[in-house]
Amino acid sequence: MMNKIVAHIRSRLQPYYTAEEVSALSRFVCCDLLGQAPTDYYVGKDIVLSPKKEQELEDILQRLSRFEPLQYIEGRTFFLGREFLVAPGVLIPRPETEELVELMLKEIPANARILDVGTGSGCIAISLAKELPDTSVTAWDVSPEALGVARANARKLQADVRFVECDVLTCRMDEAGSCYDVIVSNPPYVTEAEKVNMKPNVLQWEPSLALFVPDDDPLRFYRCIATLGRGMLNRGGRLYFEINRAYGREVVDMLRVMGYVRVRVEKDLSQNDRFVIAEK
Repeated sequence: MMNKIVAHIRSRLQPYYTAEEVSALSRFVCCDLLGQAPTDYYVGKDIVLSPKKEQELEDILQRLSRFEPLQYIEGRTFFLGREFLVAPGVLIPRPETEELVELMLKEIPANARILDVGTGSGCIAISLAKELPDTSVTAWDVSPEALGVARANARKLQADVRFVECDVLTCRMDEAGSCYDVIVSNPPYVTEAEKVNMKPNVLQWEPSLALFVPDDDPLRFYRCIATLGRGMLNRGGRLYFEINRAYGREVVDMLRVMGYVRVRVEKDLSQNDRFVIAEK
């Protein structure tokens, strides 16, 4: 049995999403955004909405019809069990990045000095600072908007992270500052050619600045970070990169040519080349 609100939601969203997506979205809207108990939703119990809630529902459906991600509509997402604020202009954290942090937690010293390049929402830097409270964590981003969200997340989660506005593509060694034991980055790595296969909720809403690299220079961020790393990493310090699965071998070869040692590729849970680790 389907209540009237669910029928309305599904009717509004059917032109834009698959049947499976419509079903998932209707449950999310009713339970997560309108506050209906899941048991009431599944037995088809009607929802009585106030005029204010009716307008809220229409606003949600309008945003969904424009393919706005649920995380932006709700204003939050979860990363390694913690709630992070997100907003348009900030990349939504992915499960693969959780895997990167989990890998790091197994390997890096408990008192490491860490630099997170391209911090976005701050999910990597804040998670490391929370899980390893004896570390010293600095996080860079070129976007003032992203840094605003990252700082809000650090306050919310009571994480001790130093945030710095910095463009790694133009940063000089004399501006970069002190040495680190670990440099981690999940930089832009989607090539322009890959746009054709991307869904509109990503392509139209998430920041291009945090997603895309030119087809003719897909390793540009890794090269810049690794170049800085030769001066900024302590001896034995490590780079941790999240990568485009198509360029694992190229990233490894580049790092070896640059003098890094014990360079390796790790796969994600989907068995794609996803992380590269290297040592100075």
